[in-house]
Amino acid sequence: MQSLEVRIMKTKWKNASSLDLNGENQQDANGLCDMITVLKGRRPGSTPNRDSGMWAHSMTVQDYQDLIDRGWRRSGKYVYKPVMNQTCCPQYTIRCRPLQFQPSKSHKKVLKKMLKFLAKGEVPKGSCEDEPMDSTMDDAVAGDFALINKLDIQCDLKTLSDDIKESLESEGKNSKKEEPQELLQSQDFVGEKLGSGEPSHSVKVHTVPKPGKGADLSKPPCRKAKEIRKERKRLKLMQQNPAGELEGFQAQGHPPSLFPPKAKSNQPKSLEDLIFESLPENASHKLEVRLVPVSFEDPEFKSSFSQSFSLYVKYQVAIHQDPPDECGKTEAETPPNGPDCGYGSFHQQYWLDGKIIAVGVIDILPNCVSSVYLYYDPDYSFLSLGVYSALREIAFTRQLHEKTSQLSYYYMGFYIHSCPKMKYKGQYRPSDLLCPETYVWVPIEQCLPSLENSKYCRFNQDPEAVDEDRSTEPDRLQVFHKRAIMPYGVYKKQQKDPSEEAAVLQYASLVGQKCSERMLLFRN
Repeated sequence: MQSLEVRIMKTKWKNASSLDLNGENQQDANGLCDMITVLKGRRPGSTPNRDSGMWAHSMTVQDYQDLIDRGWRRSGKYVYKPVMNQTCCPQYTIRCRPLQFQPSKSHKKVLKKMLKFLAKGEVPKGSCEDEPMDSTMDDAVAGDFALINKLDIQCDLKTLSDDIKESLESEGKNSKKEEPQELLQSQDFVGEKLGSGEPSHSVKVHTVPKPGKGADLSKPPCRKAKEIRKERKRLKLMQQNPAGELEGFQAQGHPPSLFPPKAKSNQPKSLEDLIFESLPENASHKLEVRLVPVSFEDPEFKSSFSQSFSLYVKYQVAIHQDPPDECGKTEAETPPNGPDCGYGSFHQQYWLDGKIIAVGVIDILPNCVSSVYLYYDPDYSFLSLGVYSALREIAFTRQLHEKTSQLSYYYMGFYIHSCPKMKYKGQYRPSDLLCPETYVWVPIEQCLPSLENSKYCRFNQDPEAVDEDRSTEPDRLQVFHKRAIMPYGVYKKQQKDPSEEAAVLQYASLVGQKCSERMLLFRN
């Protein structure tokens, strides 16, 4: 495959937070560093897709924030952007909004399973419901330790479907008659819970049996003991306060027999309540999550590196049959207006009884926490560590937001609607997909109908909208040539190669105007 090579260099400003992707801080006499190579074609170790990519030694966190908001992702030292209208499986950048996130019933099951294991040592019976999925469909690049864009989560759809059906039945959905609009809402609710978010019209919430078959419709439907207890409680509240709380429910249009008033103590628990629920003093296990900057200059990272690396090898061999060859390194810095831990790349180490059982690799950027990769001990697959770590990272994002208000999103990598294994990310609601043409965020619910009809979609419904950061002044693009920095407008006057301008314009369109003026395009 013919390749287009472009080399980029950019100035490393004083006090700039950076991601040092290979542990080298190479600076010459002019104070320049950060060489990147752009290649058009396939990324190393990838499936047959089309993308444009850059090899990076380091980059500022703001540069990377702007790049991922244009559809880029990094995998170790490699930063790439799929050619969305040409690749076989379009990959849309997805982000969750943690401030409005509410854990689903399946999420709560995973958190409760972990608490039971820690408190009593209970191990779920049967096969694991949340085995990790193959990361090769997402961002796998062999030979780059723990810096692969992946967040492996899977939910047991059959169990989830049964739970929702049971919940609907308990809310009186088995009544003799049901309005068409109510049935449609129930179907939409089931479709959303099943993972992809689109209405699932094949799910039947209520069917009327044929004459002579099924339940006797002349008799009241069977009721569960739980519903009978709720009814008793409702009647008791009516006697105590006949004109009070009950009227409140009726005023909202809820049938009084279906929605008894709840005491304040029965309010749903928050994500943090479920994660950090107190354990008994004699708990069977102790779990500790440590945030460690990925730097050999950090003593905690250095002391735990051998154990962490061994775990990575075990995970790669058992799950992906692909042991690594080397490890990248990142560097974190702490600006005064940022989170206490600083920006950069970090490991979230999950220590169980003094042993690392999982490591989540994350990037902390000015506006988000970006999930890079998760690897864990396969012996603990029964704990659904992919789901559990994602929920911990969402809670961590909310914690960082309290100190740094602009940091309010959780990036999950790429959403691939055409790949069943990669649609699980749509279960973390509310979430948005990035429009591949105008680079604006659109709620996933608005995107799903279009994705059902076409793999590649422009999500922005405004036909007049354009990329606001498109390259409008390529002459202002910064070039590094013969150890001198100059605008591209000056550099191009010295060139005779007609293909040179096409290469530069392609680079400018990929990174956008802001990054093209901050980064230096290296021309040999």
